[in-house]
Amino acid sequence: MEIDDVVKRAYAMPLTNPSFPPGPYRFFDREYIIITYRTTREALEAVVPAPLEIDEPLVKYEFIRMPDSTGFGDYTETGQVIPVRFGGQHGGYVHSMYLDDDAPIAGGRELWGFPKKLASPKIVHEGEVVVGTLHYGSVLCATGTMGYKHREADHDSVLASLAAPNFLIKIIPHVDGSPRICELVRYYLTDVTLKEAWTA
Repeated sequence: MEIDDVVKRAYAMPLTNPSFPPGPYRFFDREYIIITYRTTREALEAVVPAPLEIDEPLVKYEFIRMPDSTGFGDYTETGQVIPVRFGGQHGGYVHSMYLDDDAPIAGGRELWGFPKKLASPKIVHEGEVVVGTLHYGSVLCATGTMGYKHREADHDSVLASLAAPNFLIKIIPHVDGSPRICELVRYYLTDVTLKEAWTA
């Protein structure tokens, strides 16, 4: 394989057999449960990297069903997003994510720098309740519940929150483990159709 051929194909690893195809990527019929909780400013200062700035000491814990994702398949993910500011712009810093599928873990980490790890998140409907859980191995690490479609949320407010930027730290180390690249990545969800939004 010539160097030019390597460069043309080098969008992911392994070079000749990546875990996911080239983009663009689209995600259909996503289902979220988002739980906002309060923590201490000290706890957030220990994990939010500069130059991002902390707003209130809040964390948004998200469970997300992804049943139809081009190139990535059908999977579920969960994790923590911390409200932050960057250059006067409000958004969210993605602190941790746990998924049950290899392709979106590899793609998320390699392309964008998402902090994704393998685990067993689930969203299930149990009668009139929606239940989100995260198991890491045999250990139950997180549980969230809410009543099924009890109270409609404000459509425009939810859509505006989905349009806000999100931030990641993409890390590419040297072969000795020292940091080669630490890149602040800003990304947006685009072409969003909000079908329904409900609150507790």
